[in-house]
Amino acid sequence: MNSREVVLGRIRDAITLAPARDAEIPRHYRTGRTLPDAERIELLVDRLVDYKAHVYQCSTTDIAETINGILIANDLKTVGIPVGLDRSWVAGFSGELVVDSSEVPAPELERLDAVVTGSRVSCAETGTIFLDAGPDQGRRALTLVPDTHICVVHRASVEVGVPEAMAKLTPERPTTMISGPSATSDIELERVEGVHGPRNLHVVIVD
Repeated sequence: MNSREVVLGRIRDAITLAPARDAEIPRHYRTGRTLPDAERIELLVDRLVDYKAHVYQCSTTDIAETINGILIANDLKTVGIPVGLDRSWVAGFSGELVVDSSEVPAPELERLDAVVTGSRVSCAETGTIFLDAGPDQGRRALTLVPDTHICVVHRASVEVGVPEAMAKLTPERPTTMISGPSATSDIELERVEGVHGPRNLHVVIVD
């Protein structure tokens, strides 16, 4: 027997000897938590800023102006968007607008200076934004390859905790969870940004 067969054999023996578990595993999660609207958004903003994300708050009619201001201030000239994004959000943008599709190889997304997307739901307690590849969010590669991500979050989609946010997701859909710009620490505990995704995250919270 080779090593693989030995290991698999031990796993089979362990499964055979393990007691049967007919009862369901208890999952007593804290659910149904609420906060007043202002406190919920304040908590989300606090977490996002702590993660070094840039946060903006605006009304629905000011989304385009806010996004355009971010693009101009950061000299972002080539911007990708998912096919289902509300085009009014990028109205007035004078640079190159690229509509993404599955036919575009992921490496080609590197030429984009930024990407603008919507979001599915957010968790205030952890400062996490959830994307589920919806029409206004696009495929996962679109939000991970470009160096800057501008993400629109509607106040009504912000939940207090993780269980409440997860309940809004469809398990069969691919989920990307974003908690600030991509970052990690090396062996010297030096923070390194942009390792697994965008180095810059701009969150536009819309009334």
